[in-house]
Amino acid sequence: MNRRTIRIIILFATISLIGIVATQFFWVKSAYNLEEKQFNERVFVALNNVTHELLNIHEDESELINPVKQVSSNYFTAMINDTVNPYLLETLLRKEFLHKNLNVNFEYVIYDCFTDSIVFGDYIELDKTAKDQLQSKSYKMKWDKDGHYFGVYFPSKGSYIMSKMGIWIFSSSVILIIIIFFAYTINVILKQKRLSEIKNDFINNITHEFKTPISTISLSAEVLLSPNIAEDTARLKNYAKIIQEENNRLKNQVDKVLKLATVDKDKLKLENENIDLHELITSSVKSFGLIMKQLEGSIVTKLSAKDFQFIGDKIHITNTLHNLIDNAIKYSSEQPKIVIETSSHNGWIEISVKDNGIGISKEGQKHIFDKFYREPTGNVHDIKGFGLGLNYVKTIVEAYQGKVKLVTKENEGSTFVIKLPLINKS
Repeated sequence: MNRRTIRIIILFATISLIGIVATQFFWVKSAYNLEEKQFNERVFVALNNVTHELLNIHEDESELINPVKQVSSNYFTAMINDTVNPYLLETLLRKEFLHKNLNVNFEYVIYDCFTDSIVFGDYIELDKTAKDQLQSKSYKMKWDKDGHYFGVYFPSKGSYIMSKMGIWIFSSSVILIIIIFFAYTINVILKQKRLSEIKNDFINNITHEFKTPISTISLSAEVLLSPNIAEDTARLKNYAKIIQEENNRLKNQVDKVLKLATVDKDKLKLENENIDLHELITSSVKSFGLIMKQLEGSIVTKLSAKDFQFIGDKIHITNTLHNLIDNAIKYSSEQPKIVIETSSHNGWIEISVKDNGIGISKEGQKHIFDKFYREPTGNVHDIKGFGLGLNYVKTIVEAYQGKVKLVTKENEGSTFVIKLPLINKS
C-alpha cells in the first residue's frame, strides 16, 4: 500500500469520525436541553404547588399570577403573600420535589419584607463556593419591598441532569474509545510504514555498499583464473592485493553494521577514565586530515571551554566525535567547512559540530536519531552509510545522562550539539 493510498484512507476515516462526533455532540446537547427543560418545568409546577399550599395553610383566598420566576439556570424564586416558617417551607418543598421525582439537593432562602432580611435555610451543606454564589445571587436580587418571597437554589443541577442521560454518556464513551483506538491504529500503521521504508532504504544502502567490493573481488578472481596469470607474478600479486583490500573493506563494513546495530543503552558496558576532551577533539580532527585534504576542505576548532576533563569511556566518546565529524563531511558541500566549538557552564560541557551542508528537512529532523534512518537524497547513492551513526551518538550521550540536539535549516547546513556532565552521573 503506497503512501497516497494510506493518506486517502486516513482522510476519509477522519472525516467519517468527525461526522460521527459532530452528530453525537448534537444529539447529546439536544438530549441535555430536553432534560433541562423537563427539570425546569417540574420545578415550576412544584413551586407553584408550594405557593398554593401556603395560601391554603394561611387561609388566603387571593390569587397569585405567575408567582414563580427563574432567575438563573439553577436559581428559582416564588412570591408568597405572607411570612412563612422555614421548616414548614422545607417540608413542603421536600414533599413536592419527591412527588415530581426531583431527587436533587437544594438550598432555600426566604425574604421577609417586614424585617427586610434574607433567611437562609440549611437543608443541605453547601461548600464555600456554592454558598458564596447563593448569597451573591440572593443579595443582588431586586426584591419587592412590599412582598414576601422564597428562593430555591440547585447547586448540583448539572450533574443531576447528566445522571439522567445514562445512555448518551455510554454511547459517547464508546465513541471516545473508538476514536482512541482509531488514533492508535493510525499511529501504528504510519510507524510500520515508516519502519518499512527505513528497512528498504537500509537494504538498498547495504546492497550498494557491498556490491562494489564484491564486483571487484569477482573480476579479480576471474583474472587470477586466467591461464597465463601464473607467469606474471607482479600482476598476480597486484590482483591478490586487490582481493585482500576489498575483503577487508567488506569485513569492516559488516563489523560496523553489527557493532552499531547491536548498541543498546541498557546493555552498554562503559569504562570510566579521565578524558581530556580538547585533546580528544584535536586528535579526531587530525584523523580526518587526509580526507579533508582530498576534498580541499577545512576543519576549524574553537575550544573555548574552561573545564574540559570528562570521566567516561574513551573509545565510545571517540567514536561519537568521529561519527559527528564523518556525518558533517558526508552532508557538506564539495568543499566541506566544518567548525567544532566547545563551551562549559554549570558543570556541563557543550561540543558543537557545524557544517556547511545541505541541511535537514523538517520531516527528517523528527527521525534523524532513529536507527537505520537516513535523510533521503533521491535515488543517488553518493552519500554512503547505513543510518546508524547518529543513533549511536544519541545512545552514548544519553548513557552519560547527557543531551544531543540538532539546529538546522534546509540548504543552510546543520549543527549537532552534545551536552555532557563534567561529573559523571552514570
